[in-house]
Amino acid sequence: MHSHGHSHANDDEKHEHPVASRKQMLWAVLLTGSFMLVEVVGGLISGSLALLADAGHMLTDTAALLLAFYAITLSTKPADNKRTFGYGRLQVLAAYTNGIFLILLTGWILWESIQRFYQPNPIQSMTMLVVAILGLVVNLIVFKILHSASDSNINVRSALLHVIGDLLGSVGAIVAALIIWQWGILWVDPLLSIVVSMLILRSAYRIIKDSSHILLEGKPQEMDSHLIRQDLMALEGIEDIHHIHLWSISEQEPLMTFHAVISNGFDKDVMIDKMLELLQQKHGITHATIQVESTSCAEELNPVGCEERA
Repeated sequence: MHSHGHSHANDDEKHEHPVASRKQMLWAVLLTGSFMLVEVVGGLISGSLALLADAGHMLTDTAALLLAFYAITLSTKPADNKRTFGYGRLQVLAAYTNGIFLILLTGWILWESIQRFYQPNPIQSMTMLVVAILGLVVNLIVFKILHSASDSNINVRSALLHVIGDLLGSVGAIVAALIIWQWGILWVDPLLSIVVSMLILRSAYRIIKDSSHILLEGKPQEMDSHLIRQDLMALEGIEDIHHIHLWSISEQEPLMTFHAVISNGFDKDVMIDKMLELLQQKHGITHATIQVESTSCAEELNPVGCEERA
């Protein structure tokens, strides 16, 4: 006998996010995005490539925050006849595209930095210093906004990491502006630009790597299929677990399918419930499809004739 079990347990809970978190994320996006434009203008006026590089870093932050906000917003949108898995994969596609763009941006900054070493441009250190200090203040405000909501939302916590990186970039720009103002050492500006570019490149690489893994239907990084099989096999009445497939729609939505051979004499509906409960409570998998096979059916040379129940 074959049967199919689906776990949609806590789907409603999974898609519920505090309204406060959504508002806080929106404020963070607006503040970070607005000041990114200020840094671009400040970098062009002052001639500081470091400010332009930091603006590029803030662009990564804005994109990360926007994706997090987008994820919270889309999480309330139900699946439909056209998108039966919902719209969570859109944020992965956006992240992949963003990562490619960031690599191109980093290449431009590195090229300009090398040129600046050979042909230093005059820099208005005071303009650079004022903009960098304002950037530090904005980043501290954004950090405070997100930190208050990060305890209950893993999505917010991941965005918070980007803001911490930008805090370091703002501090570096302030130090560079002070050095240029005090000693007139212009090469510190392109040097800082290269450092910030490395931060952007690292973020871009991780974004492309993680999003590609999801788009290729890769196994969620934190999950071990061997351990999951071991836990399922430990249930009384389970003889074998095979044809295991693990993938995810987005980082927060793991999915699983597998075949389970159940001993004769055990109620298959009860065993399905036990397996789904184990997957949810121990491994955080709230959406699983299980094809159950009885011992007699599994031993058949031609199991096509076995009764199927959906």
